[in-house]
Amino acid sequence: MDNKMNQRLSLGGMLVTLGIVYGDIGTSPLYVMNAIISDAGKMQHAVPEYIIGSVSLIFWTLMIITTAKYVLIAMRADNNHEGGIFALYALIRNRARWLIFPALIGGAALLADGTLTPAVSVTSAIEGLKGQHIGSFEFSENQLVVVLVVTAILLGIFLIQHFGTAVIGRSFGPIMLLWFVFLGVTGFVSMLSHLEILKALSPYYAIQFLFSPVNKAGIFILGSVFLATTGAEALYSDMGHVGRKNIYGSWPFVSLMLMLSYMGQGAWVIGHYQNTAYRNLLDVNPFYEMLPDQLRLFAIALATLAAIIASQALITGSYTLVNEAIGLKFLPRMVIKHPSNVRSQIYISTVNWFLCIITLSIVWLFQTSRHMEAAYGLAITITMLMTTILLFAFVKDRINQTLAFCMVLFFGTIEALFLLASIVKFAHGGYLTLLITLLILSVMVIWYFGNKQRENYERISEYVSLLDYRKQLIQLSNDHAEPLYATNLVYMTKIGPRYSIKRKVLYSILDKRPKRAKVYWFVTVNETDAPYERRYTVDMLGTRNIINVQLYLGFKNSQHVNVYVRQIVNDLIDQKIIDTQYPKYTTLKNRRVGDFKFVITTEQLMDLAGDPKMNRFVRLLIGGRIFLQNITTSPAIWYGLRFSEVVEEPVPLMLYDPEVLRLNQKDVRHAVKDVADPPTKNQ
Repeated sequence: MDNKMNQRLSLGGMLVTLGIVYGDIGTSPLYVMNAIISDAGKMQHAVPEYIIGSVSLIFWTLMIITTAKYVLIAMRADNNHEGGIFALYALIRNRARWLIFPALIGGAALLADGTLTPAVSVTSAIEGLKGQHIGSFEFSENQLVVVLVVTAILLGIFLIQHFGTAVIGRSFGPIMLLWFVFLGVTGFVSMLSHLEILKALSPYYAIQFLFSPVNKAGIFILGSVFLATTGAEALYSDMGHVGRKNIYGSWPFVSLMLMLSYMGQGAWVIGHYQNTAYRNLLDVNPFYEMLPDQLRLFAIALATLAAIIASQALITGSYTLVNEAIGLKFLPRMVIKHPSNVRSQIYISTVNWFLCIITLSIVWLFQTSRHMEAAYGLAITITMLMTTILLFAFVKDRINQTLAFCMVLFFGTIEALFLLASIVKFAHGGYLTLLITLLILSVMVIWYFGNKQRENYERISEYVSLLDYRKQLIQLSNDHAEPLYATNLVYMTKIGPRYSIKRKVLYSILDKRPKRAKVYWFVTVNETDAPYERRYTVDMLGTRNIINVQLYLGFKNSQHVNVYVRQIVNDLIDQKIIDTQYPKYTTLKNRRVGDFKFVITTEQLMDLAGDPKMNRFVRLLIGGRIFLQNITTSPAIWYGLRFSEVVEEPVPLMLYDPEVLRLNQKDVRHAVKDVADPPTKNQ
């Protein structure tokens, strides 16, 4: 898909949308009813009243949370066609400082929950193979075999990510179309045997069921019901990949097929809960059981493919989320690749393999889908509640204050109930996703607030005007008493309005050992929306050797700054704007460009004695921020300077008040003669 397709409704766009967006929510029928039967205790306790009430809760949860909140409201809050909790925060962050907290908490929880979705979806699908015959081959009943197959599938999913979501969407779209049609048709056929399941469309049965004696789980049944809508937040996050209109056009079809499947499974349970073959079972999957034997293998194969796509939906959503977090300075800079011509379709290797390791660890820790279901959904309820808080600020600011209060009261109350119901999951494995949430949240807090605190203690990095230092740079360039540091000295730094530049850059040139160069380059890299754009502007600042370069590179272009700067040098020499740089020694005939040195300043923590006014937590934030900066993507790699001569120059970040280390002068004594004067002649 290209950007134009993202902005219009089309059959092709909706097909790709099926392949990218709906994998998570589309595989919920594989395990939701299984979890609900488990809450009943045994199959024989899943009486008609219990099933009708449960399906009614599922229906109204999909209508209220997914359709009303996310499709109709949240998707109106797009940031340059991008969705997700961070895109929403970016729209309203200037309204109140406290909004940073729900944004960080919600984003961390969403990333953490994404590690469990691939595990539970694929495991649920593969478990359907246990005991199945494929010709003369019988699939093992051993759960270890299931775990090994799931591991191989998940590893394959993460390995194909670098091809990009456009390629994946074109491949998966037709498969997901077939999957949803299969869900709807099989569910409809099964539903015909017990049409009383249609009572579930009335909210009366949902409310009555919560307080019914047949519901032994009470309000905690909502923890299992909530699994039916866990893909809603991912749907919002993936909006930038496919466009809002294509989601609007495809969601009615998807929601109808889902509900037909749930109703079909409910009808099957009503017809079999007293069957002697099932009544004492604790673990029953109605999705597979309601199918004729001749369709079972086909269903398992199709479900496995759909589970793979479910994993894809969360992975691509995680890329988008992290990309937005980097832009908002919530996370350290990472290498982001664009595998296709669509800017919003990205690949982040660090995120990909982090998710891979955690997901595979979950598979081996929990082993079965039943154990995973028990832990699933706790973190995502936190994200949904945080999104509601941010939507409140958005609606209040853009639409109407009264409507905003009504919205937050309505959705907030429902989601608070879901969160309360999911608390029971903590002891059954939910603690793991919460631990991952806290880990991600701690990185975000350290990076964001550490940066804020660092700015308060930065002593040499305030901005100055480059124009005020032109004379000194020209004099240094012509001062032959100083050794030549480089012919072309290139600083990768940002030149802002009115030629503003961080003082530490000029400190590097002038205040340390002076760096004499024939030409001083200050290069700013600007990323543009056009995939293959390559252009630049040059400002000579009224000189022949101080150059402000603004590079404008399309997001598909690699940032090989050394190649671009060398071309600019040749262009300026051709235009007689700068002098020819004939090197004294060279292997190239008629070479007219001299050597280059690229300087990148990096901050190093300098905490000599500590400022007694600074508490330990602030010092920890700043130190943690510098640590993360130093272990993440190298600036040389980021700018494509791996094979160039790069100087990463440490600049001290001093976390103390100079007055703390100032010596106080108490007394001054001059040198005096000895008490006994030297003897004279008369003596």
